[in-house]
Amino acid sequence: MSQLSVETRAETKAPVELVWSMVSDATRYAVWGPWTESGYQSPGVEDPKGVGTTRWMKLGRTRTVEKILEFEPVQRIAYTVVSGIPVRNYRAEVVLNSNSGGTAIRWSATWDNTLLGRVVHRRLATFYPTMVRQLANAADRDWSANASGG
Repeated sequence: MSQLSVETRAETKAPVELVWSMVSDATRYAVWGPWTESGYQSPGVEDPKGVGTTRWMKLGRTRTVEKILEFEPVQRIAYTVVSGIPVRNYRAEVVLNSNSGGTAIRWSATWDNTLLGRVVHRRLATFYPTMVRQLANAADRDWSANASGG
């Protein structure tokens, strides 16, 4: 079956460690992103935020549950959707790269090309850029506040 995909990139002046602290901690998603609530359903075996961890985010009436598949601290998280959006074989990845000006963020996802998957694609094609822009803006704000001592 063919796959649908979305990918968004952004840059922030914040160091990669700050951005990592924001994307690796589900409890912070509701702080920097569009979600109203976020947290953990169950911790991972080796690391409470790492592989095997089940986390959730609430947006409107939708509660999406995700499971961490891969976890490379300060670099990359890969996850799948367990419930909340009608997709099959969803796999997303957040990759952070330190650069001379701060951090490059790449957030991407693929899933099966089904009828409901195409409906989800239309929504995620606008949601992903907004979400990643909010992450970069929040990281810039946090970095500026810390740099100025405030």
